[in-house]
Amino acid sequence: MLLTWENEAFRAAEEVGQGNFEIVVPSSSILAEPPVALVDKVADKQELRDRGLAFDERLPVGGMIEIPAAAVCADQFARYLDFLSIGTNDLIQYTLAIDRVDDQINYLYDPLHPAVLTLIRHTLRAGRKAGIPVSLCGEMAGDPRYTRLLLGLGLTEFSMHPSNLLEVKRAIQDGDVGALTETIRRLLRTTDADKYAEILKGIAQN
Repeated sequence: MLLTWENEAFRAAEEVGQGNFEIVVPSSSILAEPPVALVDKVADKQELRDRGLAFDERLPVGGMIEIPAAAVCADQFARYLDFLSIGTNDLIQYTLAIDRVDDQINYLYDPLHPAVLTLIRHTLRAGRKAGIPVSLCGEMAGDPRYTRLLLGLGLTEFSMHPSNLLEVKRAIQDGDVGALTETIRRLLRTTDADKYAEILKGIAQN
């Protein structure tokens, strides 16, 4: 459930006209009991009503997808949540069991690993099937080298630092989503390492 200080934040924001909130539930919570996210939201709404605080009755509650288990179960979570947000930094790290701040092994940190791309695609598909939006944040979202790849996976909502907007926007405008989607299908079907690298190179260059 929302903490009291968060309820007070709702009221303070409402008073200054900043009432557009979204609640994001961490992976650890949605893995424990997915329906609880929705139940807790309703319970807190009743508390706000009882206290006479103004708030958005349609307050969206979403879930972070930042560990492999959450990505695998994304289709189940999507039934109870209003949106999903893929946190690529942690998702990559935990999928590959690589500590990206450890200089001895962080060279193995690979956003293009097929396991990572498969989990991202699965989460995006789960969102589309449930009719809810799925965004992607982290370093991968703001790196124009990955923009076409993400478009081919089905991503339509990028979250990044403003300094990256122009380059990513340019890559989006230059991308052929239909062609990229088919290329990604071929990429994730291949079991040949050299062919995989060749397809990735082609995506980056086109």
